[in-house]
Amino acid sequence: MMGISAWQLMIVLLILIILFGGKRIRSLGGDLGASIRDFRKSARHDRLEEK
Repeated sequence: MMGISAWQLMIVLLILIILFGGKRIRSLGGDLGASIRDFRKSARHDRLEEK
């Protein structure tokens, strides 16, 4: 079984940029990053409450 090569990844990224546009992908990436930060912060807060 073969993994994803660099060429395949570039083609997928190109298709995403064509479909959604660069500005929308940038905002989606920012939203995803903020969600991950919030999740980590709440998980850390829960661990501190348990102690």
